[in-house]
Amino acid sequence: MKIEDFITHIEEEFDDIEPGTLKPESIFREVFEWNSINALILIAMVKTEYDVAINAEDIAKSKTVQDIYSIIEARVA
Repeated sequence: MKIEDFITHIEEEFDDIEPGTLKPESIFREVFEWNSINALILIAMVKTEYDVAINAEDIAKSKTVQDIYSIIEARVA
């Protein structure tokens, strides 16, 4: 699993993110309109692509794309 692949999945999942603009240090809440629906989309994408469960608390504790990626990486079996 590489962070570049994770970023590509996010950019594909969210139409309002211009491909190639998201970086590991990007503060995801500032890159596009962040709301509870987008949080659910991210949670579902992570479950589908990586078979890892994250929750709203994980997202709330995260600031950057790297933060979320690190949580997922720690939980990959």
